[in-house]
Amino acid sequence: MPSLKTTLTNIFAKAIQECFSIAFNPAIQLAGKPEFGDFQANFALGLAKQLQLKPFDVANQVVSKIKTNSIFAELSVAGPGFINIRLSETFLSAQLDTLIHDSAFQFLRDEHPQTIVVDYGGANVAKEMHVGHLRSAAIGDTAVRILSFLGHHVIRQNHLGDWGTQFGMLIEYLLTEHIEVEQQTDLSALNDLYKKSKEKFDADENFAARARARVVLLQQGDVESFAIWQKLVKQSEIYYQVAYERLGVLLKTEDNRGESFYNPRLPSLVEELLQNNIAQIDNGAAVIFMPEFVDQNKEPLPMLIRKSDGAFLYATTDLAAAEYRIKTLGASRIIIVTDARQKLHFHMLFAALKKIGLAHEHITLQHLAFGTVLGPDKKPFKTRSGETVKLADLLDEAERRALAIVSERNPDLSAQEKHHLAHVIGIGALKYADLSNDLVRDYVFDWDRLLSFEGNTAPYLQNAYVRIQAIFRKGTVETETLKQKTLSITAKEEHTLAIKLLEFSDVINTVANDLTPHKLCTYLYELASRFHQFYEACPILNAETQTKDSRLLLCLCTGNVLKQGLHLLGIEVMEKM
Repeated sequence: MPSLKTTLTNIFAKAIQECFSIAFNPAIQLAGKPEFGDFQANFALGLAKQLQLKPFDVANQVVSKIKTNSIFAELSVAGPGFINIRLSETFLSAQLDTLIHDSAFQFLRDEHPQTIVVDYGGANVAKEMHVGHLRSAAIGDTAVRILSFLGHHVIRQNHLGDWGTQFGMLIEYLLTEHIEVEQQTDLSALNDLYKKSKEKFDADENFAARARARVVLLQQGDVESFAIWQKLVKQSEIYYQVAYERLGVLLKTEDNRGESFYNPRLPSLVEELLQNNIAQIDNGAAVIFMPEFVDQNKEPLPMLIRKSDGAFLYATTDLAAAEYRIKTLGASRIIIVTDARQKLHFHMLFAALKKIGLAHEHITLQHLAFGTVLGPDKKPFKTRSGETVKLADLLDEAERRALAIVSERNPDLSAQEKHHLAHVIGIGALKYADLSNDLVRDYVFDWDRLLSFEGNTAPYLQNAYVRIQAIFRKGTVETETLKQKTLSITAKEEHTLAIKLLEFSDVINTVANDLTPHKLCTYLYELASRFHQFYEACPILNAETQTKDSRLLLCLCTGNVLKQGLHLLGIEVMEKM
């Protein structure tokens, strides 16, 4: 089933070609004012200027060509040549038939699937995850879900911070204080030890010297140092997996590809870049210069890939990671999810990959950047003591607040049912609050707003789905039997809901291409709002049999799209609330 916009674009483009022997984009878009139509075609002004004709005449000539097409209920030319389009109820009913009988949305599968790597997660070993990791996990997971849904081969990657100077510091502290990694019951204990090792590193020069030497030992494969490092990574991975499963994120331990994974490749990679004159030595360091990157004084801005002391950097590891993903994994699209502060780094990285020749014209590189979570004071979200909010604490608080709401609304539920609902509502609300905002912008964290059952929130959408399931239960509706009935649109609220339902394919493809999950959130909110308008205006179970069946089919379509849309956002639904 092609999208409505694609169908209309094809019809109008063909008519323009036949009328004026010219290929021209008909500029189809949703109507700004639904009372005038479902869609608008706004091509006449531009085309008329090119043809040196009047826009009104151009629009009328095209309308005359296509007005007998059964897809249209009404075509009218307004103002200086804008064409208002209202689709026929017969056509809409036929299009919705695909949604009724294809609950798996197979019609949305891409005919040319790609291999796509999505790099998200990115926690640091021996450090607790914080509120920022909620954003990268929720955003990256939505990208994975949508692209997989469209039929692409998606490879998840968790680029762990598991290598570098901080491990020399931590390992040396553990050895100095005779602390066993196994004795630490959770990651918060390791996190505290990391803080103590940093304090000692800053205050004790002898310790700092030993820590630096420990880094060298670790890099050289020292048995004792390497064994401790492996334990740190293992314990951290266990903690991360618990957090990801609680969040409903698809990342698994086998998706981990930490910085250490690429470490063996770094020396030869830098040497190859030097030999091929892509990199050069500058003040003893290996750097890549690219003409488009200059500092505030218009001086060349180097991309440093090896320090003068021989140490490698994030940029080196990221080059090696891109090489692995393109050459070994066969990726034609790479998506990297990090906070917006790393924007310059990834712009330089992508430019370097093009200079090297790895990122040719058939490779798409995207940095999916996100803004900062702010507190009520419009400053980065912190605890009252000024510390970064821990992810585990945030999830606990979400479920605690949701449990209070559930207990008040549904006091007769069992304790088990209440806790399950609190998990689904609380975690869903957190993720939706993140995803419903334009990613590059900072947003203010507000518990009352995100857990509200009114407005553009996850609980509002979950409740809309529950309402639909309640209709089916009350009417003892058998879904498979219902699918054999006929859908016939008569009321204006049915028409409006049908148009919104059939926007789903356009929205999904837009989000997949542009990586803009907030557009899916907005769509689902508008769909739920249209459904509630339909529900209030159009009797369903009390309607005459044929009308009842038709309206139940609209409910079925709406429920399927809401459930699928929320699933693509990583948010669960429930049958009862």
